[in-house]
Amino acid sequence: MSSTPQKTAFHIPTLDGMRAISFFIVFLAHAGLERWVPGGFGVTVFFFLSGFLITTLMRMELEKTGNVSFKKFYLRRVLRIFPPFYVVLLLSTLLCALGFLAGKLEWKALVAQYFYYYNYWVAAFGYEGTAGGTGVYWSLAVEEHFYFLFPMLYVFMAAKLRLPGRSQALVLWGLCGLILAWRCYLVFVHHGAAYAAWPTLSPEVQEWLTNKTYLTSETRFDSMLFGCALAVWKNPILDKQPFFSDRVWKFGLLPLGLVGLLAGFLIRNPAFRESIRYTLQGIALTPIFMAGIRLHAWWPFRWLNNRHVRFLGNLSYSLYLVHHVVIFAVNNHLPQLHGVLRAALALCIAWALSRAIYEWVEKPTTALRKRLAH
Repeated sequence: MSSTPQKTAFHIPTLDGMRAISFFIVFLAHAGLERWVPGGFGVTVFFFLSGFLITTLMRMELEKTGNVSFKKFYLRRVLRIFPPFYVVLLLSTLLCALGFLAGKLEWKALVAQYFYYYNYWVAAFGYEGTAGGTGVYWSLAVEEHFYFLFPMLYVFMAAKLRLPGRSQALVLWGLCGLILAWRCYLVFVHHGAAYAAWPTLSPEVQEWLTNKTYLTSETRFDSMLFGCALAVWKNPILDKQPFFSDRVWKFGLLPLGLVGLLAGFLIRNPAFRESIRYTLQGIALTPIFMAGIRLHAWWPFRWLNNRHVRFLGNLSYSLYLVHHVVIFAVNNHLPQLHGVLRAALALCIAWALSRAIYEWVEKPTTALRKRLAH
């Protein structure tokens, strides 16, 4: 099997399939299987993937033109993220105001959503005050904060200091270490007594402690930085891979990554889960992504490149935006249906809505992005 990297700005093997998997992890958790399906891990995969993708694209631009245009970068992000986001958020808010969606609207919470600091609002005050199902938008605030800051760091490292890829990766891993240290301080020192008394705490206090590390940008940036580090050094798309054979990847490094993920799922200690777990997942995802892209024609990954799976991956952003709103609406209006039927109906409605958003919102803005790029 050839392991030659395929250089293309428009299609990275298995990436769309991984998007589709991430969405279904999140969907199944929100549909009622949160005790068995780690929905938060799906968000972590989205973060890793975003970091890898935006850094790969910036690196390609830098290698082609000698520079990275901040104007073009932010314009691409705005046209990619804002139109679907505000369409869904406005409609959800309207439906909630009309009584079709559950939720009691509060203007301060809505302002936090609309201006992308909702993750900090939820960490401080909880999910109340917005349309039912839009609580998941905290993760978009984390990504927007990262998109605003990271390009400046990347250009400083790669264009100004001209650091080689390995040195850039070391800087990014160092930042991941600092974020881990900050989470450990919050969990073991600042709130150490609370975590030690975890079984005796009320569910509300447990949720508040979890939100402090799960939602805030400075405690979650490392999930994206691990993807960025992979993009700048030993990138399976842009760099040759002389070290390790395909056999070592298949039966050594990939299983190690899967074991790391499994350990993160099985260790249930709350202090571990809110501190070390995210770092362990970032480390474990690195060989999994490398193997998935490098060995994209191998049978365990081949199905991720199926055109139907890839199309679901293309819809994953709009699916993420609408799915929880639809689940809330279906559960609210059709409580008599069996849970499985409600989940299936919600998935069908979410797919139809995301397909409409893709055709009427995303495709026109994509065309506009391409015109502006030229």
